[in-house]
Amino acid sequence: MAMPPGFPARRSALRLLDAVLRRGETLDIAFGSATGDVRRFEDKALTRAIASEVLRWLGDFDALIDSATKQNLPPDAKARMVLRMMLAQWLRLDTPPHAVLATGLPLLAGGPRRLAHGVFSTLEKRELLLPDRPTLPTSVAERWGDRAEPIAAGLANPPPLDLSLRDPARTADLANQLAADSLMPGQLRLPRGASVEKLPGFAEGEWWVQDLAASLPARLLGSGEGRHALDLCAAPGGKTLQLAAAGWQVTALDISKRRLELLRDNLKRTGLKAGIVRADVLTWEPKHSFDAILLDAPCTSTGTARRHPDVLHRIGSRQIEEMVELQAALLERAVAWLKPGGTLVYAVCSLEREEGEEQAAKVDLTPVPISADELPAGLTPTGEGWLRTDPGMLPELGGLDGFFVARWQAPAGEEPV
Repeated sequence: MAMPPGFPARRSALRLLDAVLRRGETLDIAFGSATGDVRRFEDKALTRAIASEVLRWLGDFDALIDSATKQNLPPDAKARMVLRMMLAQWLRLDTPPHAVLATGLPLLAGGPRRLAHGVFSTLEKRELLLPDRPTLPTSVAERWGDRAEPIAAGLANPPPLDLSLRDPARTADLANQLAADSLMPGQLRLPRGASVEKLPGFAEGEWWVQDLAASLPARLLGSGEGRHALDLCAAPGGKTLQLAAAGWQVTALDISKRRLELLRDNLKRTGLKAGIVRADVLTWEPKHSFDAILLDAPCTSTGTARRHPDVLHRIGSRQIEEMVELQAALLERAVAWLKPGGTLVYAVCSLEREEGEEQAAKVDLTPVPISADELPAGLTPTGEGWLRTDPGMLPELGGLDGFFVARWQAPAGEEPV
């Protein structure tokens, strides 16, 4: 029996969601195997869109499904997952109901197709509206406390496309070429959906993709003027590119061979230079100390939930505890590699206080408070002089990822021989 057009994307989305929700894999890691038999770029993009919207609005879709059944389907029932996908396409991706049914019901061949058809048809007859913000999983809402509602509002839609520029002096020119907005010099924002490789300036290395919040830690080190900077956990390299463009002699260290290849490609495309070291920060020993160190530490990445909504369902206390232990060890080593008077910037794309504020409070260096004039309009430092962003901030401008950033200076004095 011939499958309807678009069916491969739906089948792949079902695989992808199973990998995330049942096996705890990330969207990025699971995507390749889930779409292995999908050839068209458009179908791969649709696979990702369906899965992402299910993960973003899962609690709200489940409430709708339960409202149309006499007995609730088991949480892991295939029929429930297919219905979630059908609702995501109808209510979030504007797919006509007849196309939703034609591509969704074949996923339940030999199973409860009639049940799924009945539930969807019942819901289709109602005037359904999703809430203004997704309903967060209970454990996530409890962790984020009074921050939960504004953050959830920032998760309602996928993020725009942010670019960091090799030359901030070109901000106005490139904004005009790309029909983009700028929230600060050296940064542009475009509507989502653009084909990155086809945009003006890509082939020439004029810019690279980097969320506005992710661009802030490297900016806080200022101009390099030929001094030495160490970018720890550097790949895929956005911050390395920023530091090199700002005049630092950069050593970029990461343990991932694949991600370092992306960094090499970006350096080649932009014409910027950095020394690349593949090593484990926990065992590597530098040959000299550094004027500046940027530690964008491994973390739970809950701050990236706008584009990676799988973190809402994969991350719990165990993952947070594991990352906190690793971050503390990385910070201890980074502090030891600073020159006298050198600057350390610590950052995580996490919304968890254990990974941000609580880590920063334990660093035994002189704080260098972040000032408002170093940040985009609308963002302000915390009372401690740290920076905390979350997806609920700057909503009128399209929001930004969740980050924690802090900065310190090592004691002045003689450098050890």
